[in-house]
Formats: sequence, structure tokens, C-alpha cells
Amino acid sequence: MGTNSGDKPRRGRPRDPDAEPRIRRYAVQLLLERGFDGMTVDDVAEAAGVGKATIYRRWASKDQLANDALADLFDVEIPDADTGSIAGDLRQVYRDALAFVNTPEGVALVRLAVTEMNRDEQFAVFYRAFLQRRVDQAEATLTRARARGERVRDNADPVLMVQWLAGVLIVRALTGEPMPGVDDTDHLVQMTLRCIVE
Repeated sequence: MGTNSGDKPRRGRPRDPDAEPRIRRYAVQLLLERGFDGMTVDDVAEAAGVGKATIYRRWASKDQLANDALADLFDVEIPDADTGSIAGDLRQVYRDALAFVNTPEGVALVRLAVTEMNRDEQFAVFYRAFLQRRVDQAEATLTRARARGERVRDNADPVLMVQWLAGVLIVRALTGEPMPGVDDTDHLVQMTLRCIVE
């Protein structure tokens, strides 16, 4: 004798829990290989093994997908740090950033930023949004340090904290010089601390 719980059977295929990270991963890969113009939703869907509808259920446009995929990449590779001291926070973030820019994916991303910033306004919007998120994180780092009683200068500038290191990486990409390595972390941290700590 059967029972009837009143639940209606679900139609269609079950939702793939790995679809979103897989879509983001392939979106980044195609962005780095082809640039923003060359990345298409069709190609991302094919590479990720999903239908276009799966992508559009999560992201309303290619722009949103690209922005989300890049933001996710940065958050995974260079997460914010809260170590209990401003020196420790900077050391962790710089170490993660330098490790990332010394990978093929990291170098490709810096080069993509350099080539696409002036050519494609949409990519410039993505890059400015990424930098602003980093500025917001730097501001939070300074606020936490002040709250702990660390001697942070009143004029410590979170914008310059972010832009100076980004500038070094972009200049290295433009000139073909090797990126600073993880071994350079402490030197770069000390340079930053001289400007922000009394």
C-alpha cells in the first residue's frame, strides 16, 4: 500500500552544486586567454558543460559574469587579512598577492589589465571596482589598527596603499621585468609601513 505525502515530484534535472564555481573558473580562463570581447557566454557554457540558461539564471549578462568571476578569483587568491597587527595584515596580503602574480594566471591577469584598461571601458570598470574593493579593505585594516592602539598616521592613505603596489606590478608587466617575488614581501611591507606608521 503506497503513501501519499502530498509532495509533487520535481521536474527536470537536479541542480548541479558545482556549476557556479565551474562557470566562474572557465569565465576567468577565457577572459585571460581572449580578453573581454573574446569571451562569450556560449563558449563559457560549452567549456563548463552547462547550458546558457544555467548561466543566465545566475548572471543577467556577460558583464556581470565577468565581474563576478574576476572578483571571486581575487578573493580566493588574495583574501583580506586580520592577523592582529597592521604589519601582519600587510605581510599576509602582500605575500598572497606576490605569490599570485608569479603564477601564469596572475601574470596573465596583470597583462590583461594593462592591455584592456584603455581599450575596453567595461574592463576598466571591472578593474576600478576591484581596486576600490581593495581600498575599502585597506581602510578597514587602518581602522582596526587604530582601534588596537597602533600608531597609524592620521594622513595614512588607503588609496595610495593599494595603488603603489598595483603600480609596481603594472610597470613590471609593461617593461617585461620579473615580478617581485614572495621573498620581497618584508621589504615591500617595510616600505609601506614607513608611510603609514609613526
